[in-house]
Amino acid sequence: MKQTSPVSPTLLEGIRYFTPPDGYMLSGRDGMVAISWQKKPPIPLLAEDFAAAEATEVPDYDMVGRGIYQALRLNPECVGAAEYGAVLKEAYPHIVSELGGQIIMLEAKEVDTPYIDRKINFLKIMTLLDPDNAGLPLEIARAFVDKGSRLSSLHTAVSSWYAAEKHLKASLALNPDDRNAIYEYGEVLYVLGRYEQAADIWSGIIGELEPAERARVEARIAGILAGKTPMVPPLDYLTALSVAVEQHHNGCSDDAAEIIKDVLADEIFSAQFPMNEVYYLLGTCYRDVGLIAESAEAFKRS
Repeated sequence: MKQTSPVSPTLLEGIRYFTPPDGYMLSGRDGMVAISWQKKPPIPLLAEDFAAAEATEVPDYDMVGRGIYQALRLNPECVGAAEYGAVLKEAYPHIVSELGGQIIMLEAKEVDTPYIDRKINFLKIMTLLDPDNAGLPLEIARAFVDKGSRLSSLHTAVSSWYAAEKHLKASLALNPDDRNAIYEYGEVLYVLGRYEQAADIWSGIIGELEPAERARVEARIAGILAGKTPMVPPLDYLTALSVAVEQHHNGCSDDAAEIIKDVLADEIFSAQFPMNEVYYLLGTCYRDVGLIAESAEAFKRS
């Protein structure tokens, strides 16, 4: 029989992997923790802890906890993530508590894109600890939608919106009747340009929506049935706007303005998606090239 090679650990900055001797038991918390490491992946350790672990031939309880937590914060989808998550859940309740506190803190305030990335990673770690919780992939999807809609991070729009779709599907696989997840899944499908599929999804929950939400969805469905949808998938417009942002940063404000004007020319897209930030960027571009009247008009609409 052909032997399969073990999968190499994921390379992570500041992490070194330690292979403990046969029979190694992770122990701690005054005997409350005793976990056999047999058949588990190598232990991720902080680089500064690795030498001490080599000197004593085994890492101690705190070293393992620090290393696993940092490895999952860097990449919650790393090789061995499920096993590492199970160890955290069983052996490190204080780290799990800290993780929950970090998520609550990030949800309680407006955050910039790097903090959204941090929130996504924290939620992915929580998913490792509670894989049957449909609310966790739903929150991850919402964070990706947020990231993929911000002018400052539109360069990630494609990966963000497809990631949102992936996690919404995961949420609905766990809880197919969640009205909020169904509604938001339809929204993501619409942005990806899958209009008929979005209409089918929304049609199943219209009776459960609040009046304002229902009116908006009914208008979207009517537009889809009548062929009144954006000329290209909204995601393509978001991608074009990301190019405009890059052109502006590179000093090519005239080119950026032309891209923005082309996007805003699609009245259906402009009406369905908030454009305040985009008009502000357009105003800035016009100002840069000396079109003062046009700049003032754009700023007025921002």
